[in-house]
Amino acid sequence: MSSASLARPPPLLYPERIRAPESVWEKLAVALSGAIRARVGTWRTRRLSSIVPAVAREAAAIDDLDDAALARAARQIGVALRREPRWPFGLTARAFAIVREAARRQLGQRHHDVQLIGGYALLCGMIAEMDTGEGKTLAAALAAATAALAGTPVHVVTVNSYLARRDAETLAPLYTFLGLSVGVVADGVPPAERRVAYRCDITYCTNKDVAFDYMRDRLRLGRRMGNLRRKAARLIHGADGADALLRGLHFAIVDEADSVLIDEARTPLILSGSGGVAREVAVFDRALAVARELHADTDYAIVPNERRVVLLAGSRRALDELAALGPPWNDATEGERLIVMALTALHLIRRDEHYLVREGKAEIVDEYTGRILPDRTWSDGLHEMIERKEDLTLSERRATQARMTYQRFFRRYRRLAGMTGTAHEVVSELWRVYRLPVARIPLHRPSQRIVRATVGHADGQAKWQALIAEVTAVHRTGAPLLIGTRTVAESHRASVLLDAAGLPHVVLNAAQDGAEAEIVARAGGRGAITVATNMAGRGTDIRLDPEALALGGLVVFMSELHEAARIDRQLAGRCARQGDPGTVHIHVALDDAIIERHCPRPVRALLRRMTARLDGRAISRLARLAQWRAERLHARMRRNLLRSDQWLGDVIAFAGEQE
Repeated sequence: MSSASLARPPPLLYPERIRAPESVWEKLAVALSGAIRARVGTWRTRRLSSIVPAVAREAAAIDDLDDAALARAARQIGVALRREPRWPFGLTARAFAIVREAARRQLGQRHHDVQLIGGYALLCGMIAEMDTGEGKTLAAALAAATAALAGTPVHVVTVNSYLARRDAETLAPLYTFLGLSVGVVADGVPPAERRVAYRCDITYCTNKDVAFDYMRDRLRLGRRMGNLRRKAARLIHGADGADALLRGLHFAIVDEADSVLIDEARTPLILSGSGGVAREVAVFDRALAVARELHADTDYAIVPNERRVVLLAGSRRALDELAALGPPWNDATEGERLIVMALTALHLIRRDEHYLVREGKAEIVDEYTGRILPDRTWSDGLHEMIERKEDLTLSERRATQARMTYQRFFRRYRRLAGMTGTAHEVVSELWRVYRLPVARIPLHRPSQRIVRATVGHADGQAKWQALIAEVTAVHRTGAPLLIGTRTVAESHRASVLLDAAGLPHVVLNAAQDGAEAEIVARAGGRGAITVATNMAGRGTDIRLDPEALALGGLVVFMSELHEAARIDRQLAGRCARQGDPGTVHIHVALDDAIIERHCPRPVRALLRRMTARLDGRAISRLARLAQWRAERLHARMRRNLLRSDQWLGDVIAFAGEQE
């Protein structure tokens, strides 16, 4: 990796895009154009494909250059690009040819034609929808290197620290050869090193790190600190506005863009600081004790699909008794909030699904990737309530310092692009919220993936019996297997059943995230069985050995549908990459979480009474219907969060922005 001395000095300004408020008519026009754009992806791909012959023409004059001449050509194309306010097609093609040849020499990898198309889509500010295994990391290097040569600082945003470090280290020889500096911002990197990394030409960082660092900068710079004041601060203090971490929001390339921009956009980002001594343990313990005595349907109701609790009239007696105890219970609003929080902790936030307990701490699990979210806590006392539910020592009380949504943050980049294997389901939303068109990138080799028909079962026990029987049969052939589970608890269940069946296996979930690379490296060998919580967003390839290829490739078993079909497609995409063979088996049950949460209770009760007469196809259709309802609900939640975020910004505009 290149040294920090190669990084250019920070500019005086803190550039970012400030979006003007939209009228109702403008919003309607955007929604309509989004619906239209969802249907013209094929035309967009054909237009982008013109980069392939253009790069081939430029390569004829580049391939015979020695290394020194190729490095000089890179510097020359950078100078030419900086002279142009918009990067001309011809210069872009030449830059791509230089980067591709440099990658061949430095990395031993030469970009395929489809990677050229994907890289060009990114440079044009689009979402490149490339199937898993098609080489998105190398495609992103084309766009990142070209933009950096043109003098634009680039953030390559990944979903976890492991991928940020891996990709930066893998591509560092290429960037160094081109005269570009590369830095990494990940978990555990101190502020001084972060500042240096952000000063590099290309910075690999996680979505959470860059968003929270931006919020910290807003606190340092002042919420409405203009460019003139920032220039003055630099002259006075020798730093860009009180020594900011970032140097603005120039160009971001977001990996697993649907996960970051869509799935994680349901939850606001809250920057917390020390809030003094935590509330007394007795308050949380009392709330939990009372909540355990309340009865469902009379004292409270659970809305499972929205994951919230509503107090009913029956709870009034318990609340009145609490009020006699004095503070904080004599405040009716606070008393109700504590009881609702306790009920939420008991009935909606589940151990080994939403969090793990390790080393005396409650650690949040990312629902979409199955990873631990380090140093993240639930806000407003919920995390402390979870800690007391598990009889843990209370952590220090946290106070909210800033609040932001991913929608607002990423829309502030002056240029934004992304890549993912699963985007076509959310094309309209990506355009409506981020103004990002989606370009479907063709496959390098025709797909050989076989997806079996979904099999439905009356309950989870029957489902797992059938699934283990299939796994046993496939294992006898020697083909490697990947069993996908939705939660850590289900991965433990699968492990117990596999042990009982005498099937050797390895478990990869949030509790084993440190050993991920080693586990994945062995998952493609003959006879390997790997149990994994959500593989979506892991960004790692399961490489098959020759024996596994001859036996039909990787076989993926889905033990449950996720609330987003895109996550299921990510799991299926772990097999049959780059034209390899592979098979996907899907099993669902009537008592799966997705049906419990998103199918009306009367319908579930009716179906259970009819279980003996139901065939598997009816149950699988019900699961797909529940998944569709979940996706609609989550889309509505994201819209509501964005509206409330914009409304809050308008309401407190007189005091500055809310972050």
